[in-house]
Amino acid sequence: MTVHDFTMTAIDGIERSLKDYAGKVLLIVNTASACGLTLQYEGLEALHKANPDLAVLGFPCNQFGAQEPGTEREIALFCETQFAVTFPLFAKIEVNGAGTHPLYAFLKTETPGAEQGSEIGWNFAKFLVGRDGQPIARYSPRTAPSELAGDIAKALAH
Repeated sequence: MTVHDFTMTAIDGIERSLKDYAGKVLLIVNTASACGLTLQYEGLEALHKANPDLAVLGFPCNQFGAQEPGTEREIALFCETQFAVTFPLFAKIEVNGAGTHPLYAFLKTETPGAEQGSEIGWNFAKFLVGRDGQPIARYSPRTAPSELAGDIAKALAH
């Protein structure tokens, strides 16, 4: 199994196979619009723009402090107007608990916890995925996107 085996709902409601990203390095992030870490959207967008073979994929989640309460339309508008986000955003999902989306269950199994065992610790946890769809590493929500540049460069070189 790889990340490419999953189909996700994009923020506009259209189903999208992650096979569409085969051959690219992925940075998968659970995001939130009203979080102390929301400014990370800037760094994520910078990574996305700087690396044509890297796709940042944002998955809004309202499980941490109810910091993503809006609708998909409101989230998309916020990201576009406040941070000029151009990387793909998806519909809200759950990343912990009984409702954990299968993609996140897979990611957590393949890259054990950076903070809280197998659970996601907070908004903006990050997973680096190789061109082959296999998870490479997991990063703490507090890890700034710019700190991933070296690991991303290594993944892009393969």
